[in-house]
Amino acid sequence: MIILKWWMRRIRYYVPIVGWLPNYNLGNLATDVKAGFMVACLLVPQALSYSSLTHLRPVYGLYTALVPALVYGMLGTSRHLSMGPEALVSVLTGTLVKGQLKHLFAAYSPNTPPDDTIDQFSSAVASAVALASGIFTFALGVFRFGFLDSMISESSLRGFISGAAIVVLIGQSRIVLGLPALSSVHTTPWNELKYIVSNLSHAHAMTAVISLGALLFLRVLRFAKKRFKSARWLQGVPDTLVVIILATLVSWLAKLYERHSVRVFGHVDGELPHFAIPKIPALVDTKDIVSSGITITMIGVVESVIVAREYASRNHYAVSSNRELVALGVSNVVGSAFGAYPAFGSLARSKLNDRANARSQLSGIVSVTIVLISLLHLLPYLYHLPLGVLAAIIVDAVISLLEATPRSVLFLFRVRAWSDLFLLLFICACSVVASVETGILLAVVISLVMVIKRSNMPRIKLLGRSTHNDHEFHPIDGIVPQQALSRHLSFSGIGEHSRTPESNDASSDEGEGETRVQHVEGVLIVRVDEPLYFANAGQLHARLNRLELYGDMRVHPSEDPRMKPTRAVIFDLIGMSDIDGSALEILLNIVREYERRQVRVAFARVCEPVRDRFEISGMSSAGGEYGFSDINDALSYLERHLTISVVTQE
Repeated sequence: MIILKWWMRRIRYYVPIVGWLPNYNLGNLATDVKAGFMVACLLVPQALSYSSLTHLRPVYGLYTALVPALVYGMLGTSRHLSMGPEALVSVLTGTLVKGQLKHLFAAYSPNTPPDDTIDQFSSAVASAVALASGIFTFALGVFRFGFLDSMISESSLRGFISGAAIVVLIGQSRIVLGLPALSSVHTTPWNELKYIVSNLSHAHAMTAVISLGALLFLRVLRFAKKRFKSARWLQGVPDTLVVIILATLVSWLAKLYERHSVRVFGHVDGELPHFAIPKIPALVDTKDIVSSGITITMIGVVESVIVAREYASRNHYAVSSNRELVALGVSNVVGSAFGAYPAFGSLARSKLNDRANARSQLSGIVSVTIVLISLLHLLPYLYHLPLGVLAAIIVDAVISLLEATPRSVLFLFRVRAWSDLFLLLFICACSVVASVETGILLAVVISLVMVIKRSNMPRIKLLGRSTHNDHEFHPIDGIVPQQALSRHLSFSGIGEHSRTPESNDASSDEGEGETRVQHVEGVLIVRVDEPLYFANAGQLHARLNRLELYGDMRVHPSEDPRMKPTRAVIFDLIGMSDIDGSALEILLNIVREYERRQVRVAFARVCEPVRDRFEISGMSSAGGEYGFSDINDALSYLERHLTISVVTQE
């Protein structure tokens, strides 16, 4: 019985629907159904539109909105995340498909492959990358890498999103204007932009009119929703669905296809997807599938986890990043077997779900039901829908993505974050001029390099003795307020006072209510503010040498040394709760070098785990004493062996 209860708890944890469905409050049913319907009114048009970004038939967009969303509804922990096709992921999938199509066209050269062959090849590539992305995402969740969503800097991510949005904007502008596709299968966004500008005179007038009219309607309706937030009836208008219905009616009544040769949606068979294990086509390089799968995983995971956390916080419930990754991964793995391309959470649809007051994951399952009905019964009624209107819907979506970019640029400029500003603009430009893959690769690599660089620097502070109280020590690079010192804090308060960074100019006068911090002549007192491990300990020796020479990390190395020769070093390890083997070996080598220079080393306030490692490694025999309860205790020990006095910092 106990074992059964244990298994039931675990099943409810890993398969959330087993937990929330039996306890579902029927009073929330009407709200969830309404929310699911509202999301579906956006999901279905987006699924039909985004499929063009992937170079697949519209039905595959519905497959992506169907199976992965259903699986996520059973495994996901977020009540508001809307799973399905997403603009940036669709762009990345389409870039892969387009790049692989050149191999198919080369194999049939000088002839053109049949349409059925192109469709089967493209869907196979998309399903294969969905499987790869699903496996990677699942692995991240299983191995508890849910923190990776914070590994890409905001400026890098904003630069990539902006660049990818501009790429989509360029590609869809051609369809909005009714221009024929470029003859080249593989072209850059820059070449496509030059093609559009040079062929504006050849734009299809009627296609441009109805497409731009649909775009204008969408933008005006969005503006009205922002302007009149109190009008609840307006907020509930499904703008994308309304545009599709109106455009289809206008096209049918005006016979735009027959009279004006406007390209329309046409006949699309709506049938349920068939189960088939994804296979990589013979002409496709497996490395391309794997690399694209990793890229898509990074973007999809970042957006999905951020959205899930945001709406969980707003509605006061908990989500697990690792369980979300598992749910997203399984959803894509299962979806790939039913013709879906990679699916992740959508910010726009999740926002709509939250606005509709969704109470549980049931709203997502309701959306899936409406997608299924649309797949089986709706497609024939969209025969006269102009393709330019679907492109206009995508343009409207990417304009929304670009709306945050000017605010980010102005903010970074205002706070003078020049490196972040350059990074944003550089990644955006690379995404547009080179390719979307180049942009995301740079965003990930540069962000990881920044993380490694900053984690590689150990957080250490050079301490000096307070002129107000001989028993207190504070960072040399700070001025300590008098009111803080008047509390007569014990050593546990070191570093907890508020400080105003000042120049270490000895000629500056003491301000009222302030006290000076003084070096202890011949003694380097260093506080370590974090655990040491292989990554951050490597730079410890170099930073200690610099502190010995200049007494402040802010002094440029080109300056003349300011400090007198060091005769002893005290390490205050109050912030070092752990040390790994590599860092311990580095620290032992530093202590041995000090011993060779006849510089005594003492460690104060060593925690029990670190003390045990010191004892096992033979720190005492290397020259490092570590049995001191505080800095004063260590100083008293050194005073018995050295002549030490307090001098004002030079």
